[in-house]
Order: sequence, then C-alpha cells, then structure tokens
Amino acid sequence: MLENESSPYLVQHADNPVHWRPWGQPALDEARTADKPVLISIGYAACHWCHVMAHESFENQNIADLMNAHFVNIKVDREERPDIDQIYMAALHAMGEQGGWPLTMFTDSDGRPFWGGTYFPPETKFGRAGFPDVLRAISKAWKEDRTRIDTNGTALTRHLNAQSSAPERLTQPNDKQFSAFADAVLNIQDPVNGGTQGAPKFPNAALGEALARASAGTSDSPYAQAFLKQMERMSLGGIYDHVGGGLARYSVDSQWLVPHFEKMLYDNAHYLRHLGWAYKLNPSHLFRKRIEQTIAWLNREMQVTGGAYASSLDADSEGEEGKYYVWTAAEIQQLLGADDQDFLANYDITEHGNFEGKNIPNLLHLADVDQASTVYDNSATGLLTLLSQRESRIPPGRDDKILMDWNGYLIRALAELGFQFRNETWIENSASAFHYISESIAEGLDLAHSFRSGTAVRPAMATDYASMINAAISLAEATREQGYLDKVPAWFDKLHDEYTDDNGGYYLTSTKSRALVIRPRCDMDEANPSAASQILEALVRYSSISGDQKLLSKAWDLAANLNSATGKYGQAGAGFINALHSLFNHKHIKIFADNADTANPYLDVIRSSWNLATSFEISKSNKPTNYLGISIELPEVYPCAIICTNQSCSLPLKTPEDLARELRT
Repeated sequence: MLENESSPYLVQHADNPVHWRPWGQPALDEARTADKPVLISIGYAACHWCHVMAHESFENQNIADLMNAHFVNIKVDREERPDIDQIYMAALHAMGEQGGWPLTMFTDSDGRPFWGGTYFPPETKFGRAGFPDVLRAISKAWKEDRTRIDTNGTALTRHLNAQSSAPERLTQPNDKQFSAFADAVLNIQDPVNGGTQGAPKFPNAALGEALARASAGTSDSPYAQAFLKQMERMSLGGIYDHVGGGLARYSVDSQWLVPHFEKMLYDNAHYLRHLGWAYKLNPSHLFRKRIEQTIAWLNREMQVTGGAYASSLDADSEGEEGKYYVWTAAEIQQLLGADDQDFLANYDITEHGNFEGKNIPNLLHLADVDQASTVYDNSATGLLTLLSQRESRIPPGRDDKILMDWNGYLIRALAELGFQFRNETWIENSASAFHYISESIAEGLDLAHSFRSGTAVRPAMATDYASMINAAISLAEATREQGYLDKVPAWFDKLHDEYTDDNGGYYLTSTKSRALVIRPRCDMDEANPSAASQILEALVRYSSISGDQKLLSKAWDLAANLNSATGKYGQAGAGFINALHSLFNHKHIKIFADNADTANPYLDVIRSSWNLATSFEISKSNKPTNYLGISIELPEVYPCAIICTNQSCSLPLKTPEDLARELRT
C-alpha cells in the first residue's frame, strides 16, 4: 500500500512482507473494526538504524506474519509528518525512554499511545528485548489486560494534552535572559574540541548561534573563541566530507572524527550561515573554502527540479554504513602515485586506518585553520582526483523530496552569503529555489510542507511559513528587490488565522490539518530552531522593514507566550533566547540613495559588519518614511543612512565611515 506514496522512505518499505498502511483515518478505522492495536513505525530515509531494523525485522517473513496477524501497521516518514513524530516522541519521553529513530509506538484505534520504544533487534540482545517477544507481549496485553492499556493510554494522552496547551499565565521576558543563557552555553563547551562536551557531538545550530550572538562580533571574547573552536574543529574533522563537501549529521566520538555518515539539508544550511559569521570573526581562507565547497556539493548532488534542494543522503551504500566515503591507503596511493605521501600524512591516511580498518580523511591533527588552509590549497588536485574516483562507486540513496522549511533555511543562507561575499550566483541559486517553492509548488498563498514527483503534502507546518518569511526578507536584502516581500504579510496572516493558540503563541499544525490525538505546539527546538522562535525573529525583522506596529506587538505577545512555555526546555529553548536577543537588540538600517551605485559604499559597511540582529533597506531620497509609527525627518544630504532601534532613530549618518562607527557602538 506504500508504492504510490510521495515519501521515498515509505516507498522503500513497499515490498516488505509487512502489510504497511500510510498514516490516515482508514488505517485507524481498520484497527477499530478488527479490534487490533496499531503499530506505528516512524523513521526517515537517511536513518541508519531504521534501515537495520527494516532488514532484520520488516523483511523477515516470520516477524512480518506476527505484525500482520496482531496489529494494523502504519509507516510514517518523520520528515514528511513532523507533527506525528513530535506527538509520539513526546509520548516516548513521557515513558522515561530516550528518544531516537526508528520510533516504534503502539496505540489504540484513536491514536492514543500506550507503550513504545525505538530500535528493537530481531532477538533479545544488547540489553534490548527481541522484537517478536515485544509483539507477542503487546498482543497478549491487548487481549487480556485491556484495562491497563486504556489506563496507560488515558494517562499519556492527558500528559500530552497538558504539554500542548497554551500557557495560562504569561510572563514578560527581560533583556538579561540572553546573557545568562549564553553564559550557560559557554559553560558546557568542550575547550579542546569545541561543541558541547562528550560524545556524540551534534552541530547544534541554536546553541552555536547563541555563542555567536554573545560575541557581539568581538573575536577575542570567550563566546567568540568557543564559537570559532567549534567551527574550526568541525571544519577540520571527519564530520566534514573533505573530498566532496558537506557536513554529516553528527560525530559518534568527542573529536568530530567519525561521522554518522548521513547528510541532511538543514545541517548544511545552518553550517553555511555559521561559516559566514565565523569568517567575520576570523577571515580564514579555510572558512571561505568550506563555504564554496559546501555550496558546490549542494548544487552538484542535492539540487533537484526547479532549483530547490533534496532532503538528505543516506549513511549507507551497498548495505554498509559509510562505504562510499572511506578509503584504504592503497587506494589513495594508486590514485595519486608519487604525490601521495604528503597527502596521506596531511589527511591522516594510514595502513591500519582510523575507522574500522579504513580511513576517514581529516585534518584534526593540524594546529589551526591557517595551517589547514595551506594544506587544502596544496591538496586541491588530489581531492579532485579522489572525488572523480568516488563518483564511480555506488552512491548512497538520496531522499529527493523537497521540504519547504529546510529549503527556507538554505535559501536564507545562500542569500546572506551571496550578499556578504558579493557572489551573484549564490543569490541566483537562492532566488531560484524561492520562486519554485512559492510559485510552482504553493497554491496561491498556501505553502506545502513536502513535494515530490508532482505530489504535495498539505497543509504546511508553521515551520514552513516561518522559514520562508525569513528567507524572503534575506533575499530582499541581498537583491534590493522588495518584490520578495510581497507575500510576507499574507503569510503572517496565515500563521495568525490557522496556527495561533489565541494567546500569542503558535501550534505546529494548521486548523485544516486532519485530526491527531493532540495538536502539537512548536515551542521547543529539535534539530532546528523551533517554529515559534523563527516566527518571533521574522516578526522583529519584518516589523522594522514595514513599520507595522501591530506586528511588533505580536512579537512581544509571542515572546511572553514563549517565555512562559519554554522555561522547562533548557537547551531546547535556545531558539527562543536567540530570537529574544533580536527583539531587545535589533537595529534597522535605512540607506537613503538614488541608486545602487551611491548605496554600495553603505552596503559594503553592512557586508563587513556584525549583523546577526539587523535588517536593512534602501529608500529613494524623495520617499517619506517612518519607523514603527515614528515619523522620520528626511535627511537633507544624500546618500546617507540612519539606524533605528527601540523605536528611536539616529541622526543622518553622512558617510559610510559614520555608519560603521555607529554600528560598532
């Protein structure tokens, strides 16, 4: 029943002997009619352990017979349906279990969860119950102890409903919260390897952004040093693909050496933005090369129809994790010949290997990024030779569905980097993806969440509107074309009409979404900053550009809502804290100039300045203007600029040097 689904992950399971159903009311109705519990298996195409459980259990006829006899089985792609994943992952956490994928959840025919876990082996091992034993035990309990199951389901659902309720009492945030949070993030940093201490190491985008924001663009601050340490070690480590470009999902060790080899679009979008900030703190040649190499990889391997980008690449190829990416010393010696010795030494290639007898190229042993920059330049020809050879291997599978929120992150990154480095091609890449998503995939003003092979998954999630609004703002700034903002007011209206909790906050799903056991909120960061935090940042940015006081008022309402809801989230509230920093510290720059040529000296100042909490625009000299309801007296000297913050504006800054000096203060 999965062969016609739009998700590549679901299609991968179409030939299983398990009688999989896609998520939907028909499957739940079938469970009710047959009086069977529901088994929901949630994963994604690039998930290594999802593939392992599929091969061990879902392709096993005996296990499939057990599943078919006693359960209605539903397969879910967590990327296509993050709402379903969020609900049942929260249920798993409520059971005291650590989250992860594959997520295996048992529910009744109303979708109420009563028990679950993650990966189960085909027989008892690793301290985990064998999957057949689990299936038999659940089936037995369903038939003989339904009262206990109903009690569990009721208690879990009540807990989930409480979590998804809007906060009753709102508390206003204050301008000290960001600095306290940044200090807490600094205290958990690994001083040697960067990132949070211990293993595994994930490139947490929101925590990294908190450090970058706290640095205030001062490279010798402890926050900047911690941020740069992480960016340096990630860029030198095996988590980065030195041969082909692109960042893997995470490192299984504490040194960023051994990746979990899947590559996700969102990780690389965040990594690119962070590289741009790192370059401003330390204009290292290596950071610039990593930007170029990563974008080249995205355009070579991830770009799909219309200029948008695919979701991910698998960790596995030919049934083996990382096989596509690792090398023996003999392979490289044969390819590079007499030039191999320096390459082998530089990239940690040995006869015995650094990963299961083979080698993951890395530069971790080098002293710093400057030394790595020289090595990279000297190795460029050898790396191209290896890339050419690697492309003859059987590649990992690609999940080519287009996710609007993930593409929004990349569109924003490409626009901002294109502006920063004066690279029109990157801006064109950004614009192409934006136009395809907002015009060809969208139905009028209605975004989709996922699209593949002509099939769209609708309605969109709040993350889709939030990321695309921020992408539109960054594209308008990079191109100086206000047309990219045309749909933004309507997209904000869409969020307010279909996603609001009526108390300043937002749900992940639309009011038009088909009924789920609960309606999940969007306050907590996961791999990406929360939708609510992205909405807050977008409200701050666009209210400054439009001068719309109502949007600024909504930003303060949302901040109070999030301040009340996210206190219990700890590090998972980092997205909100970063957006709060923008709310209290945002600067809006208006450049008054008759044309782009006269504006460019001022734009160059913005390119080089520290601008994590700024927005900017160019105004014609004869255009009346205001800032959030405050009338601005038009300057007499053109070109010039003003900086507006906290509902007040500077005097006209008559030279680019004046603007640079004012931004520094």
